[in-house]
Amino acid sequence: MFAAATTVFPMKSAAASTSLPIVEAEAKPETAATTPPRGMGPKTFIMKVLNGISVAVVVALVPQALLGEIAKALLPYWSGAATILTLTGLAASLMPVLIGVLVAMEFKLTPIQTAAVGIAAICGSGVATVDPQGGFHFQGTGLVINAGLTAAIAVLLIFLIGERLKSYTVLLLSTLVTLIAGGIGWVVTYPAVKVLTVWLGSLVNGATGLQPVVMGVILAVLFSFLIVSPVSTVGIATAIFMEGVSSGTANLGVVAAGFGLLVAGWRVNGFANSILHVLGSPKVQMANMLSRPVTFLPIISSAAILGGIGGALGISGTAMSAGFGISGLMGPLAALNYEGWGWSASNLIIIAVVYLVIPIALALFFTFLFEKVLHLTKAEYYRLDFE
Repeated sequence: MFAAATTVFPMKSAAASTSLPIVEAEAKPETAATTPPRGMGPKTFIMKVLNGISVAVVVALVPQALLGEIAKALLPYWSGAATILTLTGLAASLMPVLIGVLVAMEFKLTPIQTAAVGIAAICGSGVATVDPQGGFHFQGTGLVINAGLTAAIAVLLIFLIGERLKSYTVLLLSTLVTLIAGGIGWVVTYPAVKVLTVWLGSLVNGATGLQPVVMGVILAVLFSFLIVSPVSTVGIATAIFMEGVSSGTANLGVVAAGFGLLVAGWRVNGFANSILHVLGSPKVQMANMLSRPVTFLPIISSAAILGGIGGALGISGTAMSAGFGISGLMGPLAALNYEGWGWSASNLIIIAVVYLVIPIALALFFTFLFEKVLHLTKAEYYRLDFE
């Protein structure tokens, strides 16, 4: 629960008038990024938005993914684990703000413009709902798609406004962007995007009616694609309450994507950026993969086989674990803790083989096949640049 707060800003005295030249000097950059760069077409614009979303998702969700399950396991023995869960949960709920800020940074907007885009993004995300008793209630991460869409609308609005506000920028820009872009996201696009998300959820849920092996293939392939798209796999899984084998095989699709991207881009990304696909999220590759669909081939091939194996073995999980892969050991721990499994030696071996040995072997094989034999992909296609 986040209650409404009132902040009092003190007025400056007349004696502070000597600082006026400094204020003017700082205000000048706020009119610098008022038009889109020359030569920017729709494709470049979309890629910049997707880049901002992908980095924001990683920054917001990695703390929870790395520490969430471990903190839950430690909770009965260490009270400090509750603080870890609270802080990482709050970080995840602030993802829409980060989407707005990082999308704005992709376009090199000024601090005032960047902050305004962040406000608009959180308005359109749906992460905050009005509490009848006052204030707002924050829950989950909101709709990633709509947060990104609202951020894009806010950037376009800022470019449209340009330098028209002049010295009134600090007074009016955030107001206009919040009411217009944030209002469109809150009132117009959010209901439509929510329907789309529910439809995708129904598609996933329908696959659970099939027999386990076929279901495993479908869900693993689907989630291996969704994890590198603007769609939140965690949001989809929790929205339709995925449980059991459907969750486990979907999780294996994310695992296949993580290890597949780690191996595919290892030569150009190095250790730190490569391991991010597994310990963090494969979503960092969103812009690269959506701009070159051929890069999906090794990933979905691995996911299909791994999902089928998971379905045959009955690998299970929860709604929260389905979209996280192996990061924070969320997938393996959920599988071991699920009803009918347990921490026996045989189960530990099965989980280790399914979550580590097979995904790495498949990633090596399909990377070699599509890069060296079929010459359809290159390591350069998976290069990450966070500069």
